[in-house]
Amino acid sequence: MTHHLTDSALRARGLSQPDGDSDKEGRGNVLVVAGSREVPGAALLTATAALRAGAGRLTIATPSRIAMAIGLAVPEARVIALPETAGGGPALDGIERLAPLAGRIDAVVIGPGLMDEDASVAFTRALMGRFACAMVLDALAMAAIGAGAPGRPDIVLTPHAGEMAHLTGRSKDTIVSEAQSHARTASDAWHCGVVLKGATTWIAFPGEPDWRHGGGDVGLATSGSGDTLAGLVAGLAARGAPPLDAALWGVRL
Repeated sequence: MTHHLTDSALRARGLSQPDGDSDKEGRGNVLVVAGSREVPGAALLTATAALRAGAGRLTIATPSRIAMAIGLAVPEARVIALPETAGGGPALDGIERLAPLAGRIDAVVIGPGLMDEDASVAFTRALMGRFACAMVLDALAMAAIGAGAPGRPDIVLTPHAGEMAHLTGRSKDTIVSEAQSHARTASDAWHCGVVLKGATTWIAFPGEPDWRHGGGDVGLATSGSGDTLAGLVAGLAARGAPPLDAALWGVRL
């Protein structure tokens, strides 16, 4: 069974709104782990999207060499500087700087702009073990699931066709031509949500019907769109939207 992702379908599902008397704590706390010396702007795009989705508080964990610049660019955020590997990825011992946040974060997004796949995978797996909340995995962080880390229904992966090909070992052409099947197979195998991005985007979650969004625009086929999507989904999840609804609204927005 396939549902079509339209404005009317979203209106029927609804979206929780903050209470008029709530403060920033009541709108959710997002942790963004993103950026690198070569792609610092990914952290900025992801963080900005999380705020614009309505999250009340924002923490950005990013490499120490760009932390000050990110803090100035996003003055609303708390910024935590992470140590780097020689390859520019997040060093594993940096996880201890984030551990005190466990239990106070409502949604995590990790991956946009990260470098050093091995380091990013190790860091993501460690983060998954510490944070029991909604998580959006993007870019190199998704390989943590592909490498055998246990998935969870509150984890959302956001691959495009090329990334899905890398994760599954299939060709990109095969992924594109059989996108729905690959999104569903991956969701079932990894026990998590999958948003397979493209001109037609397929959203598959364990135990749920597939969703098809055919409203993609060529203007979205550019660097940074995926970072923005990841931030939107995390921001909506932090506000209290179930992971599936956060993914649906994020894609449509």
